[in-house]
Amino acid sequence: QDMLHQAGIEVLVPNPEHQNIVNSVIFNELCFGKIEKQSRDSYRSIIHNLVAVGAEAIVLGCTEIGMLITQEDLPEIPLLDTVLLHARKVYEFANE
Repeated sequence: QDMLHQAGIEVLVPNPEHQNIVNSVIFNELCFGKIEKQSRDSYRSIIHNLVAVGAEAIVLGCTEIGMLITQEDLPEIPLLDTVLLHARKVYEFANE
């Protein structure tokens, strides 16, 4: 976070209750390939809460989250899926 702050980027994280929901969904559902509508709705709500306090983009910082939430689910806020970002960089590197 220090490097991002130096670059003028403020990092916002979900509150502890929302962090517990995020972690529970990841470790109790997504890691087992389970996609639940209620969990998708919870993630949307958590993201909307972050937007309400100033988030301008959301980093999907766990590889499994992209199975649950995609840009199509929240077209009004940029989602940065780390799986897709890494895959693009690997592709670019391989084609240099």
